[in-house]
Amino acid sequence: MKSREVEADLLDAALTTAHAGLVTAFGHVSALVGDDRLLITPPRPLGSLTLTDRAVTLDRTARDLPEGTPKEAWIHLAIYRARPDVRAICRAQPETATALASAGVPIRPLHGQGAFLGPEVPVFHDPRLVRDQDRAQQLAEALGTAPALLMRGNGAVTVGADVGQAVARMWLLEASARINAQAAAAGRPRALSTNEQAAWLAAETELLNRLWAHLRADRKGQS
Repeated sequence: MKSREVEADLLDAALTTAHAGLVTAFGHVSALVGDDRLLITPPRPLGSLTLTDRAVTLDRTARDLPEGTPKEAWIHLAIYRARPDVRAICRAQPETATALASAGVPIRPLHGQGAFLGPEVPVFHDPRLVRDQDRAQQLAEALGTAPALLMRGNGAVTVGADVGQAVARMWLLEASARINAQAAAAGRPRALSTNEQAAWLAAETELLNRLWAHLRADRKGQS
């Protein structure tokens, strides 16, 4: 995909993330262009961006952040370097998911689409801002091979094969967090078995793409 096409998708994803209530003043979305560069949203509220704004371009091997780059871009660089399968990243602050991470309540797949977040969403326990390479590397290690990571007191990160998948997973993370919280309050939650998760994972790409289409349509319908 060409750089301008990736940039258009990125800005669309930023606006959709904001419309879905997953960010307020903070948050960012990024995507790879080829294998050596990434585009990331500028350090502004995602909801204030327009489709004519320009993303910031970074070299995947960057050792310094150029002027006008979000300081947490180190998170994106560290994940891309550690995960060749990841082509896009969403960084947001879903409220219920953040609350569960602080309460020590695990987010497990209690409904089918929850399987798209893994058997249990890992937690990065350092609540400080991730604005340096060392802490970003620690975060990438905490993420491991998972599709999502909770950051205690500091929101979450989700990844995908494209920006649509990354944003859809962030929305699912908050939806799954609400289901986990409600189930814990009502009784004893029963997570999907390994076989049940596998059955849902067989349709993961199809359903994530459909969810992304829904989120985009919902934003455009309300604009």
